[in-house]
Amino acid sequence: MEGAKPEAVRAENIVKRFGTVTALGGVSMHVARGETLGILGDNGAGKSTLIKTLSGVHPPSAGEIVIEGKPVVFRGPRDALDHGIATVYQDLAMIPLMSVTRNFFMGREMAVIKGKGRTERFDIHRANETAWEEMAKIGIDVRDPNQAVGTLSGGERQCVAIARAVYFGAKVLILDEPTSALGVKQASVVLRYVAQARIRRLGVIFITHNVHHAWAVGDKFTVLNRGRTLGTFAKGTIAREELLNMMAGGRELEELGAELEEFARADSAKGTESPLEAGAAAERAMAETLRQEVAEDHQGAGNKGRPH
Repeated sequence: MEGAKPEAVRAENIVKRFGTVTALGGVSMHVARGETLGILGDNGAGKSTLIKTLSGVHPPSAGEIVIEGKPVVFRGPRDALDHGIATVYQDLAMIPLMSVTRNFFMGREMAVIKGKGRTERFDIHRANETAWEEMAKIGIDVRDPNQAVGTLSGGERQCVAIARAVYFGAKVLILDEPTSALGVKQASVVLRYVAQARIRRLGVIFITHNVHHAWAVGDKFTVLNRGRTLGTFAKGTIAREELLNMMAGGRELEELGAELEEFARADSAKGTESPLEAGAAAERAMAETLRQEVAEDHQGAGNKGRPH
């Protein structure tokens, strides 16, 4: 039951203004430990601003962020990370020419230091073992932790970023469009690990405009539209098609369809061709012209070859 799960993070009436522009107009959401919340919305819905507010990049203009029952004010991304909120952005924040291990421990090199004082240095052997073990836990077989991260597939790179966040103690994992640039097979790898993170009792916030991917791993869904929350729905209370209509603007699509039908009826009443019909007729005429030209070329070549 949802009530038995301890709450990981809650956002209450978050407002974010940039000058006179209101990017978020009172967004509320919450996610529990061991739960995946899908944040759905089209481009311009406010998803990116919500991510940056929850991860400490932008302080909210109004509203409150609550972590495990305690209100918090983030002074920056590092502060959010210290509170257990880890964000994997769409660009992954990785350096392709650096090794898997170096990317895994980037910014956290002190976690695998050996020696003291002047002899203190990065323990590359222990770091390689740790990176390899953490990747193996999620089913990614890294042949050599020293290989450049740019040699990995897009899905494997996503998994490196996710494994890094989990290893360093994330309680809430925010994923920014993790499957947007991936093929079907690579996306399935990422979705499988999202499900594993939920099993490990992490709260996962899965931000995407792909309803099908969110539906595969989500427990509930919050729909954003122009910086406002249209509602939060448990998976068993709403159909996938309803979510798609809410996110894509079902009313606008219906109005557009009605307008196109009206145009078609008007063209039919006038006895004129629709743009599609006119285009098809033009293509047929062009094809006929090309056939005639080819036939004439063959005939001309045949005449040249005959003896006089």
